[in-house]
Parts: sequence; C-alpha cells; structure tokens
Amino acid sequence: MVDHGSRRAEANAVLDRVAERVRRRRPGWIVHAAHMELAPPTLAEAFDACVAEGATEIVVHPYFLAPGRHSTDDIPRLVREASRRYPDVRVRISEPLGLHDRVVDAVLDRVERA
Repeated sequence: MVDHGSRRAEANAVLDRVAERVRRRRPGWIVHAAHMELAPPTLAEAFDACVAEGATEIVVHPYFLAPGRHSTDDIPRLVREASRRYPDVRVRISEPLGLHDRVVDAVLDRVERA
C-alpha cells in the first residue's frame, strides 16, 4: 500500500494502521505500507521487504481516492524502478479507492457521526 507521505508522523501512521488491519483480515498476505515521498519507507524499501518475506507476486495499492497523477503516473514509475531488481516477481497495480460503494459508506458514516 502506498500513499503520498507526509511530514507529519501521525498522518503517515494512518497507513500503517490500515496495513495492519489488512494483515489481520488476510493473515496469509505479506502487507507493507510505503510513502511516495517525505517519509520512509519508500516504495522500493517496501518492495524489498515483501521480497525478503518470500513474495513472488506483489500487488501495489495506491491509497488515494482518485486516479490522479500520483496513481496513474508516479506510482507506476516507482513500481517499474523497484521491480527491475526482481525480474521473477510478478507485479500488478490496483486501482485507487475511487468510486467504490464502501467508500461512499465510509463518507456517509463520517457525515452522520459529525
């Protein structure tokens, strides 16, 4: 999972907590959080960690709401760079969160609790 990254540690910690929840729901998966910039770990470092844990296939999830420049240009570029060192690892990139019904559910939940 990769987000933009922030200078604020508490913002970066959100992705760590999301990654932990994904791990709990999918115990057989290798899950690491990464940031495009401003904070470690980088996408390349998370890629290395996945391979070190035995990953033979990596799905990179852009933790973004919309398919903007980061998820359509920057992340694919960073994935290509990181994956060059691992030609035997299959790599895919998922869509960002976008127009998923559960995102709408989350918005409604937040608004109703405000």
